[in-house]
Amino acid sequence: MLFLRPPGVYRPQGDTHLLTEELHRAGMPPGARVLDVCTGTGAVAMSAAGGGAGHVSAVDVSARAVYAARLNARLRGLRVRVVRGDLLGPFAGERFDVILSNPPYVPAVSGPPPAHGKARAWDAGGDGRALLDRICAHAPRHLAEGGMLMMVHSVLSGVEATLSALRDQGLKASVVARRNEPFGPVMRGRAAELRARGLIEPGQRDEELVVIRADRVESRS
Repeated sequence: MLFLRPPGVYRPQGDTHLLTEELHRAGMPPGARVLDVCTGTGAVAMSAAGGGAGHVSAVDVSARAVYAARLNARLRGLRVRVVRGDLLGPFAGERFDVILSNPPYVPAVSGPPPAHGKARAWDAGGDGRALLDRICAHAPRHLAEGGMLMMVHSVLSGVEATLSALRDQGLKASVVARRNEPFGPVMRGRAAELRARGLIEPGQRDEELVVIRADRVESRS
């Protein structure tokens, strides 16, 4: 499926497909309220909308991404509310049955995540966790009882750190999917730096992606 993608907006690729495949495998409750964080072209949000969600919202910090996601949804006749904002900031007081995210997670060569430019779509600080940690800290409060969070990222960004952060928020978290993905241009370009930091092995040309699912277990009265 082709998506309108202005310059600087993340292109749907292996991590996108892995997340949407796992979403459909897991299923959604009838009429689910869904939020897609870091939506990019809107590919994940539209997959949820086409898969039976009752109400789908999406958010991205990039104005170009918001424009692209709105237009892509309109072209497909799907109802997706797309807003511009910083992660879950625009949704104060709202709760969702499903929260999805394919955030930037690539370890940067140095410095904090960029505020502008195309690298903002993938760079996530020196350890790749600048956005992952914030999502783990804030998404749980937006989950309805019995709701689930599904997020995809590379093992290079720390799987155990994500699991621990979500469990500390009272969620039941586990890895539900894994897949090896060949390095793209960005990872190939910084392979030497990643090797020097001990994040990849000499000659390594792929990375393992994971989908982490975290559930807010329904309380029993």
